[in-house]
Amino acid sequence: LKRTRPTWLTAPPSSTLGICPALVQMAAYDVKLANVGIMQAERGYDVTIVCCSDGQQAAFWQAQLEQAKGSVIPAASSVVAVDEDWDGGAGNFLGTLYAWRKACIKHKELTGNDLAAELQVGASVALFHTAGKGTRLAPLPGAENNNKPGVKLPAPGCPSILECVIRQTGAYASSRKGRLSVYWGDQVFVPSVAVEYSSDYHADILCALGPMPSAEDWAARSLEKYGLIAARDDSSVAMMLEKVTHAKATEQLAALTGVDRVGTSLGSFSLSAAFLGALDAGFAPELDTKKGKMDSDPHVWMPMTLGEEDYTKLMLEKGLFDDAGARAHHARVAGIVGAFGPTTGGLKGMFGSVNVGPEFSWFDYGLLALYSKNGLLLTEDSDDARLARCFFGIPDGARVSSSCSLGSCQVDDVSVAFGSTAASGSVKASAIAGVCTGELTATGAVLVNVCAKKIVAAKGSVAYNVVDHSEEGITLGENEVRVGVFTLDKDRPYFEMRSNVAEIDGGKVFKDRVCGNAMSFSEVYDLNHGVDVTACGAAAKAAFKKAADAIGGFK
Repeated sequence: LKRTRPTWLTAPPSSTLGICPALVQMAAYDVKLANVGIMQAERGYDVTIVCCSDGQQAAFWQAQLEQAKGSVIPAASSVVAVDEDWDGGAGNFLGTLYAWRKACIKHKELTGNDLAAELQVGASVALFHTAGKGTRLAPLPGAENNNKPGVKLPAPGCPSILECVIRQTGAYASSRKGRLSVYWGDQVFVPSVAVEYSSDYHADILCALGPMPSAEDWAARSLEKYGLIAARDDSSVAMMLEKVTHAKATEQLAALTGVDRVGTSLGSFSLSAAFLGALDAGFAPELDTKKGKMDSDPHVWMPMTLGEEDYTKLMLEKGLFDDAGARAHHARVAGIVGAFGPTTGGLKGMFGSVNVGPEFSWFDYGLLALYSKNGLLLTEDSDDARLARCFFGIPDGARVSSSCSLGSCQVDDVSVAFGSTAASGSVKASAIAGVCTGELTATGAVLVNVCAKKIVAAKGSVAYNVVDHSEEGITLGENEVRVGVFTLDKDRPYFEMRSNVAEIDGGKVFKDRVCGNAMSFSEVYDLNHGVDVTACGAAAKAAFKKAADAIGGFK
């Protein structure tokens, strides 16, 4: 499920529409700090839906989030984990509608309640898309047996990426009663404007709005690579533009009136209960047969905001439709929207923007290099680093948690360490969690759930889920990556994969055997396909404990 990754906008917002008056005069950092304070479990959604790659992952997340009530999601909330059993993938739009259908059925089975009816009377519901191979994060998803959203972070308790995303996005729950919110499973962001807003449109989309950039700024920010939203002063969306030049954007926007802000789209959106029902009915042929593939930007938002001629031209350029197909799809969406009353339920219109602010902070864990970068962010001295530490509950004066037992191991003032044990060594500018060793030497490294008699980790290196029984232990070179994969295969219960943060992009070499690995990342994915991730996780914990017990009593 693909979505646009935003770039940074540096111009100040031209409007404070929808911002709490008490926050208007606050600096962007102070607003973000206040927003982080709202990102607590009990502020989250009434119902959390997770759409997974397969049934085993769905079973894992159903159990995992049931146990996380009160710490990740509200104690009194409901969890519904489903899988996207759609041959070839449904795309993020049809995938949303299909997951909603499956969630309604499963919620009824679990609780006896009608989820659609709950939404109509004001329940807040969030859907998190997690399906996909996670090629650019490889080899880490392989270490979680393809459970990409289960990849853990070097923070207190080793939280998974998805659990962090769920807690962060819960800040919008109070503003989205009676709506389905749709998010991606690997993006944590902190808005630089207040998160509370009035949901006045049947569909709204998160975006970072600011004044129209100059041609120079457009090029400098590489805006031609991103989906863009053009918004009016009432926050309605005038147009969605996708990957266009400054000249093309200027040409298309010239015909519009009232547009005062543009910005990158985060892709995440929400739908009113009424419009969700209309879309479900309008695309029933695909949903009933599980045929077709549609994404929200080209198949919904663009035909909603572009005229037939402009839409047809753009779709032909993208190769998504032929001329007749583009016109037919535009007419289909126009028919669904035209038959739907934009003021249904007392709302203002069909499509609105939700500004996250041009100075919002973004912690992306969807790429290996960014996993490393944002893990090490916790050790830095910057506004974003302080926000991240605040989000994860890391006091600046206590970066080494009380759950650590580090003997004579010297940890510098900037490193963060949680749930780790060592007898000796040194830790400098590193982020470690769940490490067990006799001697630890880490410099600028990220170590998560690693057990060995000795660990030496150079700058930029990453070790994840590794259990090493050798006398010499683990030595990681600069930017070297080493992960352990636990399986249920008696002949091969454990093996390791290697990569390099600086030199290897898993998305580009997913099918290649790199760094001397016996298998490609793709072959590991195939090996893990459909396995019981819960049982594999239990095997990993048992192996870690056994190895830890053997290291001189360091548990």
